[in-house]
Amino acid sequence: MELDIPTPAMGKAILLDRDGIINHDPGDYTTSVDEFHILPTVLDALKQWKSAGYKLILITNQGGIAKGRYGHREVGEIHAVLQSACEAAGAPLDDIFYSPHHPDFGASLSRKPGSLMVEKALAKHRLNPDACWMFGDKARDIECALGAGVRHGVLVEPNAPLGQWASLPLGGWG
Repeated sequence: MELDIPTPAMGKAILLDRDGIINHDPGDYTTSVDEFHILPTVLDALKQWKSAGYKLILITNQGGIAKGRYGHREVGEIHAVLQSACEAAGAPLDDIFYSPHHPDFGASLSRKPGSLMVEKALAKHRLNPDACWMFGDKARDIECALGAGVRHGVLVEPNAPLGQWASLPLGGWG
């Protein structure tokens, strides 16, 4: 006897690096809310993707924690400001994953290019990796997604306008 168990529909998501994609990357660490500046066109791009049915998930290395440059509290404050801005724009983030590790202070599977943060996002939100896109400004951002089975990655120049990608025909993306 074969059981016909329905499989829950799998969703689609836009996975985003933070520094250099969402906010201005000064070339060093963003250590506090005072240094956190959302880039122009980001909120509009997120709103377009959200309206198209994509979940919005942040995937970010925060190695400055391991280096003692800032702590989990500062990262939490920055993410609260970001989430508030996203909610006000009608594009709340569905989740945030960050790795506090840095290779100078130990190894971690969660730190990009490791795929653990993306794997957790895929499992937690029941996402179809073929219907997900990763946007990052470093090769390791794309590598972490590829390692989790996400085949679509866009390498963006640091601090470039993200809005240029939001106008692509989203219906053909997943």
